[in-house]
Amino acid sequence: MGSAKPCWKLSPWSLLLQQQSNGVGGGGNGGGGNGGKCGDPKQVFWKSAAKRRRVSWSIVCGVMLFGLGLISLFTGHVASDLEWWNSQRLVKRSLYSKLDGGHRAPIDIWKSKDAKFFRGCSQRGSHFSAAVRERQSNGYLLIATSGGLNQQRTGITDAVVVARILNATLVVPELDHHSYWKDDSDFVNIFDVDWFISSLSKDVTIVKRVPDKFMRTMEKPPYTMRVPRKSAPEYYLDQVLPILLRRRVVQLTKFDYRLASNLDDELQKLRCRVNYHALRFTNPIIGLGQRLVTTMRKMAKRYIAIHLRFEPDMLAFSGCYYGGGDKERYELGEIRKRWTTLPDLSPEGERKRGKCPLTPHEVGLMLRALGFSNDTYIYVASGEIYGGEKTLQPLRELFPNFYTKEMLANDDLKPFLPFSSRLAAIDYIVCDESDVFVTNNNGNMAKILAGRRRYMGHKRTIRPNAKKLSPLFLARNQMDWDTFSKKVKSYQRGFMGEPDELRLGRAEFHEYPTSCICEKRSSEDDFGKDGDHSSKQQILEKEPNVLAQYAQES
Repeated sequence: MGSAKPCWKLSPWSLLLQQQSNGVGGGGNGGGGNGGKCGDPKQVFWKSAAKRRRVSWSIVCGVMLFGLGLISLFTGHVASDLEWWNSQRLVKRSLYSKLDGGHRAPIDIWKSKDAKFFRGCSQRGSHFSAAVRERQSNGYLLIATSGGLNQQRTGITDAVVVARILNATLVVPELDHHSYWKDDSDFVNIFDVDWFISSLSKDVTIVKRVPDKFMRTMEKPPYTMRVPRKSAPEYYLDQVLPILLRRRVVQLTKFDYRLASNLDDELQKLRCRVNYHALRFTNPIIGLGQRLVTTMRKMAKRYIAIHLRFEPDMLAFSGCYYGGGDKERYELGEIRKRWTTLPDLSPEGERKRGKCPLTPHEVGLMLRALGFSNDTYIYVASGEIYGGEKTLQPLRELFPNFYTKEMLANDDLKPFLPFSSRLAAIDYIVCDESDVFVTNNNGNMAKILAGRRRYMGHKRTIRPNAKKLSPLFLARNQMDWDTFSKKVKSYQRGFMGEPDELRLGRAEFHEYPTSCICEKRSSEDDFGKDGDHSSKQQILEKEPNVLAQYAQES
């Protein structure tokens, strides 16, 4: 008589397997059979089999979980990579190709080797309807711009788009005569108004003024309103259009950055047609600007243009501190009082955030660290520099071939001196025509010119990575020059105006006109072959002296 092992020592998994084999509640051998006897050889078999299967299923489950983990990890990376790829769909070739050994190739500081693969494209689409005629429009839209030249330029550009959205007739925008610069120039003094109207005639109907006959029939004066900053097209349709239909003339005041940055592609391309083609300076401005460019070219094959915003108003607005003690704090503090809505800022905090404009000395150090030699010719576009010649001296020592419009134009500049916007327009031309454009800030001119230079062929445009450079400048005496230079080059990758810096929805459209940059087909030898090319060529043939602004567009 052998003693049988108690059935309770079988695992539940073994009992389940046994039941499945013998038939639940009856067994495969009829009735209870041997299925209920602990000593039955079948029970021993199933017991051992159950142990083996228990181990096997544990392994299987573990492998499955591990596999799922790998799949999840892989798909996560793929999704991330796809998102990154989509955000850079304009980029067909990488700027920073790797050399053997995993080292990055040195960057060409004068021009982008990838620029030749892209072109500006702003032609209207086939479904973009013709402009509504004046009499059939929903009314007249008056625009009062705000700020300096380039801030007003953004307002003018967006005004055309808003008129299109509202099916309104646009009256030539009114420029700001009450800003910090106190310039009483009108639109016709800075821009070619006839060209502005005619070049956009297929997009928006523009008139120089509301007809007197219509004004006499109005029961009330034009309705004046200010829309919120960066308003979507829906806001204009919901809030402005009903008033326009009722009053027939509406004026929008302080019109700067009052339209959302992200719009439909066709409206974005309209922005580009306005900004890069329709807003053409007057002949006197273009003529002097071209002479300055020619003078720079005679002295050097290529030159750098530096837009140096270091005027008292700029520094006061920034809330930054540059080591000038109580005198600086008092002077800039008094200027800052002009903007009653500005919050109190921490100078140290603003510098850490990269919001402080670089000093002229810091700009010079950055350029020398990037590889520009001290015999490089530079053109400095600026207003009144805070601290005067003492502030500029370190930059002059780093780049002795230092020139400004005042130095190059001599007496030719006198007619423009009372008008800050016209002086800014001259600087705009010389900076636009430069081989390399550098800015020490992220102001309106810096953004507008950066966008234009991208559109015109990704001409080298250097924007300081101030967030990383600022602490590096403070610590520059703690390292040798080679280390400092290496760090500057590293920090400036991604801030050199390359095609692969374009990001969908990144910053303002005026700085990153992604909808207006296309991949260049191999059959295209000239840049910017779009719907405006033939008309621009005709203008150049008729006015051969007007070259500065459109030489690269043709």
